[in-house]
Amino acid sequence: MTPEKAFAGTAGTWSLGDLTVNRIGFGAMRLTGSAAFHRGVARDRDQAIGVLRRAVELGVDHIDTAAFYFSRLRSANELINSALAPYPDDLVIATKVGPARDASGGWTTPARPDQLRGQVEENLRQLGRDHLDVVNLRIMGQDSISDHFGALAELREAGLVRHLGISGAGPAHLDQARAIAPVVCVQNRYGIDSRADTELLHACAAHGIAFVPFFSLAGEGREAGAVHAEREPVLAVARAHGVSAARVRLAWVLGQGEHVLAIPGTGDLDHLVDNLSAGSLRLTQEDLETLEALAPVTR
Repeated sequence: MTPEKAFAGTAGTWSLGDLTVNRIGFGAMRLTGSAAFHRGVARDRDQAIGVLRRAVELGVDHIDTAAFYFSRLRSANELINSALAPYPDDLVIATKVGPARDASGGWTTPARPDQLRGQVEENLRQLGRDHLDVVNLRIMGQDSISDHFGALAELREAGLVRHLGISGAGPAHLDQARAIAPVVCVQNRYGIDSRADTELLHACAAHGIAFVPFFSLAGEGREAGAVHAEREPVLAVARAHGVSAARVRLAWVLGQGEHVLAIPGTGDLDHLVDNLSAGSLRLTQEDLETLEALAPVTR
């Protein structure tokens, strides 16, 4: 492995089924705009493609995307295809299905179980692949996911999908899914500001399942990005180490367990390098106590 390739591996690795990935990956949502989906200003296409290529050069081998990540001018899947195909053998692309949007960007009724094959095939078409490495079922408020996850398990048996995960889940959803097919990852909102899913974090550790937080950097900004003023305790820890607040946030997330994978997204090359550097930041016990004392944002 070249020194550049080892860059993203400073936090170590974890397995998604039979696929081993570096614990710091890349989230593609923000490549479609500066805010959530169709509401943001589209990134320069060449810049977005350059960020994706540089990420892989620096050792990123796990990219998170979805067919519903698109804005007026940009599609995350199209950017990934244009930047990286033919894909490196070790690159794992994880997608999501469940939510649905119309051509104008508006959200429509979430997919029924019988519609999930169409969403999987759309991801396949956009990415130019004959199978998807990981497909996460994005749970849209339903109590039972058995029918939806069962439909995805059938696609896994048919060879269209290699591994399955769930997103926006609770402990009961994880139990339901595991009763149907192996679950390799759970994607939920989690970070210094939002720790409501600690029970699920520990459940994933107990079962050897990757826990993949989203919005770890955005905090209160969520889909809109880190638009809030950074909280002073985070800034204090950052100053003590001479690093960015973003790097502190990611290092804290990675410190929650060896099974935790980070997928920060950015359209900026400098931010990309900074994010990938989080694996080498070692927070002290005093740092952790300072950060743990922060009251989580509940909204």
